[in-house]
Amino acid sequence: MKRTGTAVWSGDLKGGSGKVATESGILDNVSYGYHSRFEHDAGTNPEELLGAAHAACFTMTVAGELAAAGLKPRSLITTATVSLGKVGDDFQIGSVHLNLIACIPGASQAAFEQAALKAKLECPLSRVLNTHITLDVRLDH
Repeated sequence: MKRTGTAVWSGDLKGGSGKVATESGILDNVSYGYHSRFEHDAGTNPEELLGAAHAACFTMTVAGELAAAGLKPRSLITTATVSLGKVGDDFQIGSVHLNLIACIPGASQAAFEQAALKAKLECPLSRVLNTHITLDVRLDH
């Protein structure tokens, strides 16, 4: 299975702008640029897109781990916070923090934490990222 995302850029780094799109069309010519990345202007940025992708991948993996344990979540809500900072002269993603809030009828805290920790390690996006990934979990009944 292969999926594609496309980026088109025009201009220099600070004055230029780009558009991103996905094969599915869910993202179609969405604006991104220096100002949306570093100054919170309108548009998206690579870190936000990575965070959304990691949150989605991790959450699906948690659902699979819970199913394997005979548990069916009512809801799983994950926020992935991607931290970008300067290391020397270069920018680097230094960490990703996953925050998971779940409602899983009948789940023990131990079973929930085990599924979440296993998912953090086995999620395909976690595996591909060469960064420190942390995790907070909360089970609401």
